Amino acid sequence: MSKKITYRDAGVDTDLADRALASVTSKIQSTFTPGVLGNLGGFAAMFRPNWKKFQDPILVSATDGVGTKLKIAFMTGIHNTVGIDLVAMNVNDLLVTGAEPLFFLDYFATGKIEPSIFNSVLSGIAEGCVIAGCALIGGETAEMPDFYPDGEYDLAGFCVGILDRSNALDQSKVRSGDILLGIASSGLHSNGFSLVRKALLEKEKYSLDYKFPDSEKTLGEELLTPTRIYVKPVLSLLEKISVHGMAHITGGGFYGNIPRVLPDNVCAHIDSQAWEIPSVFKILKWHAGLDDFEMFKTFNMGVGMIMILAEVDTDEAMKILRENKLDVLRIGVVKERTNQSDPKVIIK
Repeated sequence: MSKKITYRDAGVDTDLADRALASVTSKIQSTFTPGVLGNLGGFAAMFRPNWKKFQDPILVSATDGVGTKLKIAFMTGIHNTVGIDLVAMNVNDLLVTGAEPLFFLDYFATGKIEPSIFNSVLSGIAEGCVIAGCALIGGETAEMPDFYPDGEYDLAGFCVGILDRSNALDQSKVRSGDILLGIASSGLHSNGFSLVRKALLEKEKYSLDYKFPDSEKTLGEELLTPTRIYVKPVLSLLEKISVHGMAHITGGGFYGNIPRVLPDNVCAHIDSQAWEIPSVFKILKWHAGLDDFEMFKTFNMGVGMIMILAEVDTDEAMKILRENKLDVLRIGVVKERTNQSDPKVIIK
């Protein structure tokens, strides 16, 4: 008879995984909303929306990850912010449709579970769900020996939201003369980190402990600042004001994301002098040797969300957003686009 080889011998410790999950159970349960049915630990999660709130409800879904920003977490040993990023990248995408996020599921994969790292990441995910007002109702923890380097992991998130069909935001509502409001980002958010690492860490050899002049944060802290979650302030605004469109400025920057919410007969004219571009982007521009086009094509440049609405509503919208502790400015206008070969985004 051959020598016994257990699952643990092969590198998968299911008991450790169970204990790691148990350590964050209370934080996960703190995200539960009235729609959550059942308990943690089932094969699938159940959620019952409050259908009475809606006349013609539509479910909206999104999925995303954190990308190579995770590399900065591995290098610094700071793991409690990337979970917030994971939630933010999903719920902000849902938000641009006008949807309210209902529930969230996560996927955490690693070679070997390190309980302290797992606890930090899941705590961040739970915190992000609380900020967004959605329930963390399920997920998957995958221990995959020899698949990931020691101490590293990958994350994916999945979110479902809901809205009334009549309130859905799409390209059809945007028209010439509309104003673009830019809502401030918290920094780089979760995009462009392959370029960030190439320019600042590999080319320039900056330490993550380095502090640039006039900065209160180390480079590592700056890079790991979590993505801002816009859900509650924007949903509050949508209850009071008609918004024609929104763009979440993620991968692809201004040139890649704004066209997704514009009809073909209009274009967005943006004044890049309308706001103070945060220093982290200026530092990146200098060290990467990029021009303005490449910067606005890659990064959010200090604007994480753009709202498009009628000029008559802009002052009230800005007032509501500022009351909710968001920095917001008028950054552009929608104009007619008569030639289909013209760009849909013009930045000056």
